[in-house]
Amino acid sequence: MNFWLTLAAYEAVWFIAVIGAGRGQWWPGVAVTLAFAAWRLAVSVHRRVEWRLLAVALVVGLVLENLWVRSGLLGYAAPWPWPAAPAWLLALWLAFALTIVPLFGYVHARPLLAALLGALGGPLAYLGAARGWHAVLLPAPAWPALLALGAGWALALPLLATLARRWLRAELARGVT
Repeated sequence: MNFWLTLAAYEAVWFIAVIGAGRGQWWPGVAVTLAFAAWRLAVSVHRRVEWRLLAVALVVGLVLENLWVRSGLLGYAAPWPWPAAPAWLLALWLAFALTIVPLFGYVHARPLLAALLGALGGPLAYLGAARGWHAVLLPAPAWPALLALGAGWALALPLLATLARRWLRAELARGVT
């Protein structure tokens, strides 16, 4: 049941953040992410692992988003508080980090599968945000941006999944649940 609730809640967060950003508003994504994070951390049996994943995802998101924006591959409809890595998008990185333990357990020990899922799913999410709600701005032609997004997410998802696996194993070894 936790799997389906987490999946549905994350999808709602994504849609609210993207639709809000497409309308030039950064705050809906931040607000729903805070609510999602409060719920996920309250029900999690692996709070320490999830807090650590939040920190890593924030750093990875900052690095990748800033790289993509500064290289001219991406832009955002609601860039507040700065042009690169806007608050609503960093909030999505945080929300995504909170799905690694409950939704992506099957890729924790399969880095190649995680890389493939990241390489496909990452660009599709940005493309959906760009084409469906105009929250992400992709210059024409879009394929260089989509390749860069695929490469970044092919690194990000296996990193987060591998760290989750390592930290979960460490918790089990210490007897923490």
